[in-house]
Formats: sequence, C-alpha cells, structure tokens
Amino acid sequence: MTLRLFFSPASPYVRKVLIAAHERGVIDKVEKLGSAAGPVNRDMNIVTHNSTGKVPCVLLDDDTPLFDSRVITAYVDSIGITGASLYPEDRRFTVLTLEALGDSILDACLLHRYENAMRPEDKRWSDWSRGQMEKIDSGLDDLEGRWFEELTRDFNAGSIAAASVLGYLDFRFPDKDWRSSHPKLNAWFEAASQRTSLRETFPHA
Repeated sequence: MTLRLFFSPASPYVRKVLIAAHERGVIDKVEKLGSAAGPVNRDMNIVTHNSTGKVPCVLLDDDTPLFDSRVITAYVDSIGITGASLYPEDRRFTVLTLEALGDSILDACLLHRYENAMRPEDKRWSDWSRGQMEKIDSGLDDLEGRWFEELTRDFNAGSIAAASVLGYLDFRFPDKDWRSSHPKLNAWFEAASQRTSLRETFPHA
C-alpha cells in the first residue's frame, strides 16, 4: 500500500500526517506529491480529488481520497505497525478534542498570516488580526493549563497537533515570544522536538 500525499513543506497540517507516519512506522509508505495549494489560487490537481483544493490530501492505491489532516492521521494510525495507537481507546474522544484544539489554533495562525502576508496592505483589518491572535493565545493558555496533563501523558494525536502548532509559530511567527508565558509547554516542546518524527519533518519554505 502506498499513500500518495499532496505535499507542502510549510504546511503544519501536512506535518501532522508525516509525524504520525513516522510514529506508527509507515513513513516508507508515503509518497510525496508536489502541490501548489494556496488560499487564493487552487491546485487543480488536488481539486480533482479534493474539491477544496487543500492539503493534506492522500490518495489510496485505488485513488480513493482522504482529507483533512485529522482523517488522514486516524487512517495512518489504523495501518500503523510500530508504537502505540495515537488514539488510545479509553481516551479516544479526549485525544480527538485535544487534536481539535491544536487544529483550531493552527486555523487562527493561518488566518492571521494570510491577512498580513497576502492581503494588500490597504485592505488589511487590524481587528481581524487581533482576534486571531487572541484565539492563538487563549489556545496556548489552554494547552499550558487544563490540557497539559493529557498532552504529556503520552505522545498521541493531540500531542502531534500541539507540536505542529508550536513548530509553526516558531517558523512563521518568530517574533512571538510564546515561551516565557508558557514555561511548561516550552519544556515539553523542547523534549518532544528530539523525537525523530519531529526532527525529520521540520517545516521550511
């Protein structure tokens, strides 16, 4: 079985899938397909299989498409051959909710970046950017607080989403000092970043 993955090296959602594939021992089954996905101009090669044109999108051997990152990560877990499940059965919905929190923070990151990096300067809306940053900050507070025990209990799908968030902040928001106000999250991320799955999937332009 080969998982043909429409790939973008900067996408934190694609990174989630790759981290999961490393963790579950199936990274050798992933074939990266080049893509030109964007928020304005869509890649029609992706649209053929995923009408939103977004990455990640995986094609199975029979061309059945899987998307988005949560669906693909769950599929990768289902075919995993090494390590523990990323969705422990006794905590499955808790882990899914933690993963959803990570993805929601990532959504706010992308919306903030698109507003300030892609929208013409005279059309930018500062209140929009502020609102997205507030979502990012409150999400990080939640990871540092009520979700920290679950985040650090093992390396699960929620942990992958959180690591992808923090890596993306370092990549696209280098001036944002999230570490000093979230010392526990920082210590966890520094340790998690030593995992092969994170070292092999560092985002780049």
